[in-house]
Amino acid sequence: MFIGHFAVGLALKRVAPQTNLGWLIAAVCFLDLLWPLFLIAGLETVEIDPGNTAFTPLNFISYPYTHSLAMAVVWSIIFAGIYLAVTKYRSGAIAIGLGVVSHWFLDWVVHRADLPLYPGSEKYGLGVWNSVPATLVLEFAMFGVGLWIYLKMTRSLDRIGTYVLWIFVAILLLSYIGNVLGPPPPSASALLFFTPVVWLYIALATWTDRHRQAKAN
Repeated sequence: MFIGHFAVGLALKRVAPQTNLGWLIAAVCFLDLLWPLFLIAGLETVEIDPGNTAFTPLNFISYPYTHSLAMAVVWSIIFAGIYLAVTKYRSGAIAIGLGVVSHWFLDWVVHRADLPLYPGSEKYGLGVWNSVPATLVLEFAMFGVGLWIYLKMTRSLDRIGTYVLWIFVAILLLSYIGNVLGPPPPSASALLFFTPVVWLYIALATWTDRHRQAKAN
């Protein structure tokens, strides 16, 4: 799942209106930010396997330390704890924790049975990625709802708050469409270049939210 994760980040603004969107997007992407580090260390494994599912050529052979449910909970506690220590904003820490854990559950919906509950456990997944139309409908619907919640919860302070938001949305959608229509990665190592792209998304989200303000309830 891709824009579905970002949908959750946008929607979490309702839980923590004073938390910058960059933190929320970082939370929902946190497991994928850790994942390349574990690939580099040789602790987790992925292969390029066209046809593995109808939607993605990635074969997630092993990623128990970033994408098991138990470890997702551990990472959520760590990241939420860091946020709480920095900001003292409890609602934001709750939102950060929820965002990190949500990643596993959304992946469970779309992945085939490759997600463990804990390192060494059996693997699970509902396999929506076996249907391209079902995947697209699910993710676009989620993204639309998440964006609607974010727009309902915030208002722009200036033109940057408006224009950069829509640039952010456009880049996400174009990236997603390009991923759907484009060729598979040339190698597993090429996936490491995804991390800087995610940090670009986080930077744009941070910039956007600094020029927007939570609406009064």
